[in-house]
Amino acid sequence: MNPFSIPTAEDILDARRALADVAVETPLLRSDALDRLTGGSVFLKCENLQRTGAFKFRGAYNCLSRLDRAAYPGGVVAYSTGNHGQAIAMVARMLGLSATIVMPQDAPAVKIAKARAAGAQIVLYDRNRQSREEIAAEIAARAPVAVIPPGDHRHIIAGQATVTAESLQQIGAQVPHAILVPCGGGGLSAGTCLAVEAVGARSEVWAVEPEGFDDTRRSLASGTREVNAALSGSLCDALLAPLPAELPFSINRSRLAGALTASDADVLRAIRFAYEELRLVTEPGGIIALAAVLNDPARVRGKTALVIVSGGNVDPGVFKAALDLDLAPLGWAA
Repeated sequence: MNPFSIPTAEDILDARRALADVAVETPLLRSDALDRLTGGSVFLKCENLQRTGAFKFRGAYNCLSRLDRAAYPGGVVAYSTGNHGQAIAMVARMLGLSATIVMPQDAPAVKIAKARAAGAQIVLYDRNRQSREEIAAEIAARAPVAVIPPGDHRHIIAGQATVTAESLQQIGAQVPHAILVPCGGGGLSAGTCLAVEAVGARSEVWAVEPEGFDDTRRSLASGTREVNAALSGSLCDALLAPLPAELPFSINRSRLAGALTASDADVLRAIRFAYEELRLVTEPGGIIALAAVLNDPARVRGKTALVIVSGGNVDPGVFKAALDLDLAPLGWAA
């Protein structure tokens, strides 16, 4: 099977079967305050409560559980800003595989520590001067290992698609008008689009990116993959891909309704809201879709919306900054 081909509906069903007794079926939560604020019915899919604290576990397990061990006796190498790396490290340990994770040296310390604690070898790099893809390729050239990218793989995307497939089953007859998804390389948004398509729903899918790192928004406008001017400088470390991943973008460019952005300030407010209203601990990149809703509540007024909360591996200092915010000017109270 070509790992660079677009996943089918059967691939998504197969991924759900593979993950059935392994991944957490994360809850859908509602907030009366959020519904009042937006005038809509908003469901939050809490993948911050997934194993490894992020949705990335789904794609990692779906991919690594199918690995041809005879072809790759050295295990796997992955490159990641954090959550994909943690997921690969944990799944590799579960399956008895060796794993090397290439991570930026400015990634949150908690993410590096967790990947290392799972038994992976960590290779740190300078994201402003070095290429993570090149480092992974060099490692693979020296040893018989499989390179597992965060988005450019059929089984990774099919695994990520189970987030929305599971959500739609949980919601039941109340099919969302809009689904808002955090977006870095685009694997989760691509999986979301395919899951919606697989069940014949008419939900609009919106990618949400950090302000200043809107490569998917610009790529949708131009029709070709656009590169971000900077590789760092946002609290949303999980979403700082240099450009949309190739396979996800081939899916997203004809299926996404569009792309939105949220600032660091928006994201901090969303972290605080999620904690105060639902006692959820979330990370900046994981809560950015809710940030977009809080920034423009009219977007979901009178609608049913599904907001993907993709991760909860937050740096303690960032979480404290969110909790220290003055809520008085925000139009909602804790």
